[in-house]
Amino acid sequence: MFGSAPYAYDLAEGWGSLPPGASLTQIPAVACDSQDRVYVFSRSDHPLMVFDRDGAFLHEWDPSHFEDSHGIFIDRHDNVWLTDRGTHLVYKFDPTGNLLMTIGTPNKSTEDGGMFNRQTDVGIASTGEIFVSDGYVNPYVHKFAPDGTHLKTWGEPGDGPGQFNVVHGVRVARQDRVWICDRENHRIQIFDADGTFIEQWGDMNRPNTVFFDPNDDIVYVAELLHRVRIFTLKGELISEWGDGQPSDT
Repeated sequence: MFGSAPYAYDLAEGWGSLPPGASLTQIPAVACDSQDRVYVFSRSDHPLMVFDRDGAFLHEWDPSHFEDSHGIFIDRHDNVWLTDRGTHLVYKFDPTGNLLMTIGTPNKSTEDGGMFNRQTDVGIASTGEIFVSDGYVNPYVHKFAPDGTHLKTWGEPGDGPGQFNVVHGVRVARQDRVWICDRENHRIQIFDADGTFIEQWGDMNRPNTVFFDPNDDIVYVAELLHRVRIFTLKGELISEWGDGQPSDT
């Protein structure tokens, strides 16, 4: 068992029945839709596979869109947003895999405020505005209108408020507060929807992503160094597991 009651979990060993010949290798992101379907985004020959909640394989999407899978987010309409850091693109698909929108220029990376360079993740506000964390090379957060029109960019290198070192994840919480996993600064920074700094959570072990419980004021933080922690939105730690230490591999 992992964590502590009431936030305690058991390992479901053997979950997920893969189609013949498929393997997952690295899995940078997983998300669930409103029907409890599980979307697994992997760096494999089968980059986007969909399972039911019990692990039964349902279908997979056309792999031709993807070169280097990274981030996934499913919005309240079950649209699936994917970031591919190899092609420097952000995709929006409907739940059946039909491409609805592409943001970015295929196979073109930019710096100095441009979009994108190995971008990492997508978050959607209640207004439908789109936030992209960009990323491994650029120290930026980009904001777009719901139709993909660029609205603004903020960020610069450093470790002060509004500065970043590997902008690894973005999610939008209540009141449209934008949470950014500033991974190599070992913290999460929180902004309003216009990019104004509000506060930061430090003492993280290279945070990769966060998840907000839609039914409670609870936030889950996944850290690169083998730790998951669960907090209230006020920052109170209520459960954790993992040692927070690097592996030998």
